[in-house]
Amino acid sequence: MRELDGLDVAGKRVLVRVDFNVPLSDSPDGRRVVADDTRIVAALPTIEELRERGARLVLVSHLGRPGGHRDERLSLAPVAARLRELTGAEVRLAPAVVGERVKAMTEELREGELLLLENVRFEPGETSNDPEFARALAELADAYVNDAFGASHRAHASTEGVAHLLPCAAGRLLEREVATLTRILEHPARPLVAVIGGAKVADKIGVIDRLLTLADVLCVGGAMCFPFLAAQGHAVGASLCEQHDVELARRGLAHAATPESARLELPSDLVLGDRMAADAERRVLDGVDVPDGWIGLDIGPASAARYAAEVERAGSVFWNGPMGAFELEAFAQGTRTVAEAVARASGVTVVGGGDSGAALARFGLEHAVDHLSTGGGATLELVEGRALPGVEALDGAGVAR
Repeated sequence: MRELDGLDVAGKRVLVRVDFNVPLSDSPDGRRVVADDTRIVAALPTIEELRERGARLVLVSHLGRPGGHRDERLSLAPVAARLRELTGAEVRLAPAVVGERVKAMTEELREGELLLLENVRFEPGETSNDPEFARALAELADAYVNDAFGASHRAHASTEGVAHLLPCAAGRLLEREVATLTRILEHPARPLVAVIGGAKVADKIGVIDRLLTLADVLCVGGAMCFPFLAAQGHAVGASLCEQHDVELARRGLAHAATPESARLELPSDLVLGDRMAADAERRVLDGVDVPDGWIGLDIGPASAARYAAEVERAGSVFWNGPMGAFELEAFAQGTRTVAEAVARASGVTVVGGGDSGAALARFGLEHAVDHLSTGGGATLELVEGRALPGVEALDGAGVAR
């Protein structure tokens, strides 16, 4: 993966793939505004370094899933406004992604100036990695930098296709994400304790299999624990538990029974609700056999304390996925207990993106860990050991058009 230091950018138009896929909300006056600027802030080190080195920046990002057609509710105009506030620079928003007018705007840029292209997923050629669309993007710049780790598991035109057409390099955020996640998996301070939660075993079975091989302890929580408990013969009531996931969990249990596997920890108590709602009837179950009509919505206090103790003893911690329905206060304590343990752990702490990051933010702990990944699917695929197309494409230096 070519690093930014080796890329000549002075006076050059540099196409920077950023991940500005941020949540938007409606302000009282009806304007669309950025509700959470975490991903924009994460891209600032690369943006500012390139500006200081005299680059003329052309930023490209997706927002939501417009399906290859223009949707004004998913315009990047609110992002451009927030970027102006954060950088103090003039940020022009292009009227489209590619085309003669957009190309002319890139040629008008002066050193240190920024142009943000419109939502790249307005173009159908983006997600299909259309070669013609990739060439149109490449025509807008003299060099390419990928700083969108959260989108680098997709072989799209703006993450993979264009990298083969221009001199290219990784941005600082992407470089740090790959280095940090690779290091904690391949060269961790021991013991390595992994905490995995979320909804479906099928979504993370590859991650679970690899962590059973690499980690010392693997703690499973969230709805993901119920297929494992069902595979052990426990009743799960109305908890989220699909038969396909039970079969995958059975495979995971067999792996965990081998001598070389990490120690697999499952809940020993649960917090139940009669439905998933803020005003649901709540019950703490001393055990894991869920009665009919009840839903497991959090790990119990004894399990949370046990998981927290494993985290606090760890030399390295990797956490991805909540321990329950943390959005509802009645079922947030298991996730809160684990989050607080990760925040005060003396070992290296790495937290996957998505709901884990949202949980840290909810509890005011997002700045108390060593690394909070901006990736969701990209983080999981890297942990699973899969190649990320947007990263692999940076191994070369691009080719002449």
